[in-house]
Amino acid sequence: LIFAVMRLTKPTLFTNIPVTCEERDLPGNLFNQLMKDDPSTVKGAETLMLGEMLTLPQNFGNIFLGETFSSYISVHNDSSQVVKDILVKADLQTSSQRLNLSASSAAVAELKPDCCIDDVIHHEVKEIGTHILVCAVSYTTQTGEKMYFRKFFKFQVLKPLDVKTKFYNAETDEVFLEAQIQNITTSPMFMEKVSLEPSIMYNVAELNTVDTAGESQSTFGSRTYLQPMDTRQYLYCLKPKQEFAEKAGVIKGVTVIGKLDIVWKTNLGERGRLQTSQLQRMAPGYGDVRLSLETIPDTVNLEEPFDITCKITNCSERTMDLVLEMCNTNSIHWCGVSGRQLGKLHPSSSLHLALTLLSSVQGLQSVSGLRLTDTFLKRTYEYDDIAQVCVVSSEVKQS
Repeated sequence: LIFAVMRLTKPTLFTNIPVTCEERDLPGNLFNQLMKDDPSTVKGAETLMLGEMLTLPQNFGNIFLGETFSSYISVHNDSSQVVKDILVKADLQTSSQRLNLSASSAAVAELKPDCCIDDVIHHEVKEIGTHILVCAVSYTTQTGEKMYFRKFFKFQVLKPLDVKTKFYNAETDEVFLEAQIQNITTSPMFMEKVSLEPSIMYNVAELNTVDTAGESQSTFGSRTYLQPMDTRQYLYCLKPKQEFAEKAGVIKGVTVIGKLDIVWKTNLGERGRLQTSQLQRMAPGYGDVRLSLETIPDTVNLEEPFDITCKITNCSERTMDLVLEMCNTNSIHWCGVSGRQLGKLHPSSSLHLALTLLSSVQGLQSVSGLRLTDTFLKRTYEYDDIAQVCVVSSEVKQS
């Protein structure tokens, strides 16, 4: 028996090397005429390297993570005898596991001379590094002798994309994820889909489109090709769901954000897909008490009161009895009674405060001077530089 293994890949466009010269040179118009007569060239553009014909792959080629490895296996009876009980087995050995890729585990009763047994195997590559295709054949000769042989085919699985992520924590509970995706192969890719599958605690909004004339268009244009070694940046906004927004697990500590799902196509439509592992970020710590701004105007008039809304959240595991103090700064003055009781605040609960203040200085001013005191532990939490507001004179704003 003769054993043959061939990888199944798409054909490639034939590229020819144009050879031309000027008419006053010795060959005259010979080279130009030969290119015009060559059936592989594009008529009217013979000097271009890209032809109209397809060529079958001449070597094993590169295999990238996320692609589907397909192979054709053939066992041919090259003798003049009939062999029996032929069993063909194909396993794929990786660094961590051994997978059986054979379509059928049943033995073929007999194989006549000049006949063959064919099989096509498929496997979605999910590991990088060395892979070994182990093909084994066992059979019985006419004399009853049991025969067995194996062949090994080693190939490397390469990494097609380099994915880097960055997290940006907003003043609210929103998290912005920037994903940088780089094509580290030698051929262009068509990015079919790049999406973020959030964890159960988050809702996600993609920020990779713009609205033009009522239609949503990709920020990368209509042709989303990624050339070799090019990098593209995708942005996503994650906001915790309402039922998880007040839980301490979302507010502080390491939280699971989700995973990226990337689908691409290369050359003649070969499809690849990658899913990252669960992305995690270290959320900022807020201590026992967190103060955040719910509403604040962007621009206010000089020496005119304006309102803000604050949200106070108890991030500890005990009930707090809080007192609010408001301290004036050189530019910001609070309106109201300082030192008032806010009452008891239970763990993971929050309350909203409507406060009034005014600014005596123009320009970009920082809202500072809030103090929260826990009467039980006699501990004071100071909050400065909570937000910034632009202060202008009333004449400037009216004009």
